[in-house]
Amino acid sequence: MHTASFAGVQDAARQIAGHAVRTPLIESPALNAEVGGRVLLKAETLQVAGAFKFRGAYNRISRLTEDEKRRGVVAYSSGNHAQAVAAAARMVGTSAVIVMPADSPGVKVEGVRSFGGEVRMYDRYSESREAIGEEIAASKGSVLVRPFDDPFVIEGQGTIGLEIMDQAKALGAVPLDKLVCGASGGGLIAGVNLAMAALSPHTPVIGVEPEHYNDTQLSLAAGKRLTHAPAPGATICDALMTDRPGELTFPINRRLDRVETVSDAEVAEAVRYAFRVLKLVVEPGGAVSLAALLAGKVQTQGRTTAVILSGGNVDPSLYSAIIEDRFDPETWGKSA
Repeated sequence: MHTASFAGVQDAARQIAGHAVRTPLIESPALNAEVGGRVLLKAETLQVAGAFKFRGAYNRISRLTEDEKRRGVVAYSSGNHAQAVAAAARMVGTSAVIVMPADSPGVKVEGVRSFGGEVRMYDRYSESREAIGEEIAASKGSVLVRPFDDPFVIEGQGTIGLEIMDQAKALGAVPLDKLVCGASGGGLIAGVNLAMAALSPHTPVIGVEPEHYNDTQLSLAAGKRLTHAPAPGATICDALMTDRPGELTFPINRRLDRVETVSDAEVAEAVRYAFRVLKLVVEPGGAVSLAALLAGKVQTQGRTTAVILSGGNVDPSLYSAIIEDRFDPETWGKSA
């Protein structure tokens, strides 16, 4: 069985070259002044399908045999993995069925369909997306492309770490004093950990989660994978609402320096800041690392910090409410 490794991350970089975007590492003088240090922003908002997920999806799907391509792929996701799988499937000439929560942002559902994916909705609070996905895959003979618990997916996401270190070196910004990355099921941060352990082992990697969906933080504290109780309306970070760290990702992520949490208000401020100052569209789940910096939860004074902005697929109504200062975390999405 294939096991995720740094050699696999290097191989993934070769596999996705020419298909995934080598996203820029951006530096903002205004942000540097705001936090009193040097901040390097990895803009995965500019990736194919608008989020980092394309890297892992393409790394996995591009390795399908011709027979597997004929049978198609199945995935389950709240949106970014869904769009990435649909996009990668179209690129390699196969079909995709995507299992998505009924409360997924419309922009993400539309994104899947625009890439030719078939959408199957489910209730995230009463149904199991894993069971539905496995049932569809079994009935159609399709390949199930998991959002994070797949070694090829983890290694694909790890290419972000390779690029960050290469680009930071070109900017004269190594060694990095720390790297900050959002955590959910753990695929992105696990891949980044594989890269950083090999290329910059003394750089602390700090995870960030929504305060009411902090399954990685709780699991690391307990020393084992814990399942977060369903929490409808608990966070605007729809991309980070996985209730349990992955079986493959959790052991890798034990090397994390720590995990910080951020509130919806802090996330909204980061989304607003990205729009007003950085001129970047970042979705709430993609802005948690920036939120941790702006809220002072990560020490940046006199240091060089890499931050991953993981996605930009944000619901237009939520986005407009945030940037126009109409967003109230106490009431948003809670009315009948």
